[in-house]
Amino acid sequence: MKKILVFCFILILISGCKTVTKKVDEASKKESEKLSRFLKKTESDLKIEFGRPDLIEIAYNKNKILVYYDSKFKIKCERRFEVDPKNIVVGFSSKNCF
Repeated sequence: MKKILVFCFILILISGCKTVTKKVDEASKKESEKLSRFLKKTESDLKIEFGRPDLIEIAYNKNKILVYYDSKFKIKCERRFEVDPKNIVVGFSSKNCF
């Protein structure tokens, strides 16, 4: 009887982890879709949506990296957009943004 209870408990834990993973994957996909809308748009379009960047870096290829920080549930979200010398968004990355 004890083995059956332990097995059921482990089964519940595994299914719960799969649910959390699925939700995180869905949120990441939505985040990626949202940010991909800014590809080939101007830097000013990006600033209209996100405001003034928290940090501006210069990449090795002379592109600007605009970094935006956000915090939700004490989790620090970081969005990075790469802008070429013509002020066009050419890339992005997102970390811990849900």
